[in-house]
Amino acid sequence: MFYLLRYALISLLTLFVLPATAQTNLNMIDHDAKPYYFGITLAANQSFFKLSHSTAFLATDSVMIAEPLKTMGFNLGLLANARLSEHFDLRFNPQLLFASKNLYYRDTYPKPENTEKKIESILLSFPLQLKFKSDRIGNMRVYVIGGLKYDYDLASNARARRAENLIKIQKSDYGYEAGAGFEFYFESFIFSPEFKISNGFGNVLVKDPNLRYANVIDKLQSRMIVFSIHLEG
Repeated sequence: MFYLLRYALISLLTLFVLPATAQTNLNMIDHDAKPYYFGITLAANQSFFKLSHSTAFLATDSVMIAEPLKTMGFNLGLLANARLSEHFDLRFNPQLLFASKNLYYRDTYPKPENTEKKIESILLSFPLQLKFKSDRIGNMRVYVIGGLKYDYDLASNARARRAENLIKIQKSDYGYEAGAGFEFYFESFIFSPEFKISNGFGNVLVKDPNLRYANVIDKLQSRMIVFSIHLEG
């Protein structure tokens, strides 16, 4: 994963940064004076849970292994950016996320077998971020972001009744986001690739001692790595 990220960054620098620094004609020179502007977001995510085992996991021998799995998903979103000062912006980036955070189990009872529990989510995410941006270098600039988010899971099974073999997940979660990206100025739009982490603070597990697979877990916290493309105007 880190090799792919490094390769992607090197490719972006080769394709965009070097030509941008050599460019003499500045595109969208009036853009920095705009009090606000909008855009759209297309993104791919890798999501998983941070799992903490319960005391029941140590006390039982029917489930020998309970581990999180990493899976891929995608995001669609809108973007609103408000200028605070020369180098600081306030950014609101609501998104619709399709993610799957699966869990792997190794059972010994009633018979040895491997079990994968698929926990699919359709999230409405509402991140509010502070953006610090560098000076323009030709038609390019670098920025970093940090902020808080609120997530609402439209596919939550928290109220499922017949859930003996399910892992129940809360509808709501909150957390933080941090990342960095580039802005490349073209004649009529800004192309912004961005990497960020998006992690939850809360425990999204609905605890129920009667559920076999949930009983061995004490805490589930969401974790996500996101690569986004913002198209801004």
